Amino acid sequence: MKAKTPSDSLTIMTEIVLPNDTNNLKNLFGGQLLSWMDRCAAIAAHRHCRRIVVTASVNNVSFNQAIPQGAIVTLEAKVSRAFSSSMEVFVDVFIEDQTIAGKKSKANEAIYTFVAVDQLGNPINIPQIEPETKIEKDRYEGAMRRRQLALILSGKMDPSEATELKKLFLGEDSEKTSS
Repeated sequence: MKAKTPSDSLTIMTEIVLPNDTNNLKNLFGGQLLSWMDRCAAIAAHRHCRRIVVTASVNNVSFNQAIPQGAIVTLEAKVSRAFSSSMEVFVDVFIEDQTIAGKKSKANEAIYTFVAVDQLGNPINIPQIEPETKIEKDRYEGAMRRRQLALILSGKMDPSEATELKKLFLGEDSEKTSS
């Protein structure tokens, strides 16, 4: 199976925050943003493997900035790393100011994990990722640490097996000193 680049999965969605999308403070409901991010990430995951994908987890959501009613919201999703059947997808959320300049600024982000499945719902193998840009390479490297941490927290991995986390916390020579 030929490896793909994150840009192969790029998905861009644009929404406008309408009154029924807002809370009492006239800001976008967090749940509405999560729904938009999940859809955008699912399309990116599908574009990567061209198979049915299901959301396995929402690993991180950062609501850094409130998004007001009337705002134009752009979501950009890309697969950051692929494992055997699962893939991590980053979603960046931008808002466009209402001036003539229309400047976009990053407001929020999320990391989702999807699993590719066959028609019976069984996991299937997917193409690997070859990151190209600096941010893609950084996200690719971080994905293994995030995966190992999730596996440890779920009881599916012994902390002593988390090689990438050891490197992060104990330094590059942790493998040599623990042997």
